[in-house]
Amino acid sequence: MNDKESLKAAFKRAPYQLGGNGPRDIGILKQVFDEIEGTQESDIYGAGTLIEAFQSKIAAYLGKESAVFFPSGTMAQQIALRIWCDEKGSKEVAYHPLCHLEIHEEDGLKELHHIKPVLLADKDRLITLEDVKTLDGEISCLLLELPQREIGGQLPAFEELEAISAYCRERGIKLHLDGARLFEITPYYQKSAAEICALFDSVYVSFYKGIGGIAGAILAGGSDFTERSKVWKRRHGGDLISLYPYIMTSDYYFDRRIGKMAQYFGEAKELAAIFNECEGVYTNPEVPVSNMFHIHFKLPETAVLPILREVCEATGVGVTSWLHEREEGTCYSEISVGDSYESVPKEKIREAFRLLKEKLEAALSA
Repeated sequence: MNDKESLKAAFKRAPYQLGGNGPRDIGILKQVFDEIEGTQESDIYGAGTLIEAFQSKIAAYLGKESAVFFPSGTMAQQIALRIWCDEKGSKEVAYHPLCHLEIHEEDGLKELHHIKPVLLADKDRLITLEDVKTLDGEISCLLLELPQREIGGQLPAFEELEAISAYCRERGIKLHLDGARLFEITPYYQKSAAEICALFDSVYVSFYKGIGGIAGAILAGGSDFTERSKVWKRRHGGDLISLYPYIMTSDYYFDRRIGKMAQYFGEAKELAAIFNECEGVYTNPEVPVSNMFHIHFKLPETAVLPILREVCEATGVGVTSWLHEREEGTCYSEISVGDSYESVPKEKIREAFRLLKEKLEAALSA
């Protein structure tokens, strides 16, 4: 077993984990089904009370006219951009260089829909209004990801968002929100989800990240937009005969966790401050703006992997299950605070970070 596998195995065994909502096992589904009558009717090919009620519930929460449940956000977002391209008659969209569609989807947008992306801003910073002003009239849609995950979950000021939204509407550019982690940013902005979504023509949200369901996503917007999305959902094979395991877990954990986003945000800031006290470690952002942030180590992955495993095995506290090389001689990981953090005794956290500091200092001075 190599160091990466050893760290992952140690983290999985750890009684205490700093990030997440707990193990992603079948217990996620079992907990929900234990509380539901077996006679509950399922959805069938995108219709039925079960799916329609959930779609209406989330549409209202997002302040949108209508919503459609999708088995994946990848499917939902490609379809959203295709609809806006067809409406304008242009195959150009704009988004950040580290957008999920650009780096994680095997060029699905380009290969399946023949859409040409225009990459805005430097990869290490957020898109600004000045970047948006460089777009020409052929752009059909601008996609903004809030928060921008690949650079630590950074967020623009809300006033900047308002200015970008107003500019796009004046120029006839549709504005789409990659809101995979939308629920998690409402405490920072001190805005409701509906207030944020009002700036956008279409919105995607995920139900397996902060909410902690099995899988699934909602695509929301005007009723004409969502009706067109249903056609594309069928074309993409997204209308499974039933999606009820995804819908029911999404609904169940939404109700139980949506009110805890401010707690997760506060705990993320607390945890980031502890990391920033360690020599050779810093977080991005320094002060988190949601429940997630990146941890950067000023040591190579080969040096940090065994340290994290040893801390985990000695204290029972799993800091993270993975590391990636970044620049030469450095590496990073990511933490998203959820239900697990509050179950870690404070003394255990202090013990783990005392050992982490000790081992990092020794490695840096070696």
